[in-house]
Amino acid sequence: MSSGPKLTEAKRDWKQLEDAIGYRFANPDFLIRALTHRSHIEESSRGAADTSNEQMEFLGDAILGYLASVALVNRFPEYREGTLSKMKAYLVSAAHLLPVAQRLGIGDFLLLGKGEEQSGGRKKRALLVDALEALVAAVYLDGGLRAAESFVHHCIFNGVDWNHVPVVDYKSELQEYLQERHSPPPKYVVVREAGPEHEKVFTVQLQIGPDRVAQAEGHTKKAAEQAAAQMGLNLLQENSLEREQ
Repeated sequence: MSSGPKLTEAKRDWKQLEDAIGYRFANPDFLIRALTHRSHIEESSRGAADTSNEQMEFLGDAILGYLASVALVNRFPEYREGTLSKMKAYLVSAAHLLPVAQRLGIGDFLLLGKGEEQSGGRKKRALLVDALEALVAAVYLDGGLRAAESFVHHCIFNGVDWNHVPVVDYKSELQEYLQERHSPPPKYVVVREAGPEHEKVFTVQLQIGPDRVAQAEGHTKKAAEQAAAQMGLNLLQENSLEREQ
């Protein structure tokens, strides 16, 4: 991946952020691109949409997932895939990444368009989490996998209680996602129960306002609701990205 054209922003002290993350960039363009939101590109004279942080966020998400998987497998060789997947889901979740981004002060360094700036973009959960993931990619592209691993463990996994990594609560994640967008609260409806009492399967439908968003099954109502919430959250996030493009 190319770092794109030169992105010089004299108003910001990039070294301050480098000090916070514990990494000095050989090519600062990677850092600047990781913090460049699409709105900034659209309002600038550069006009090159591929110089925003979207591709880097995609790459950083993959790198973070890989590093989380390696860390968990090394620490818990006896755990099964299902347990590891749930622990990994937390480590890469917005619930875990947002406080990290806030602690590093990433919002102060975001390059935003005027509209996004006025709407409080520097404090928006999605923008902060995306920028943090893009920052993982920036360190990787600038210094390689070892540098990215050092950054992730120093800044993102630092302070994690590995023996008590929580499982992601997708219902809470969905609730927060909808609240941020002033959308109606989610409603979970059991539409079917099947099977004998000791092996019953519940089918739950997720409704948001008048819309039926997702449907999932589980051996308990709570499990089915969590699965439906996960499906719904993923679908809403995908649709949001498509509308922005």
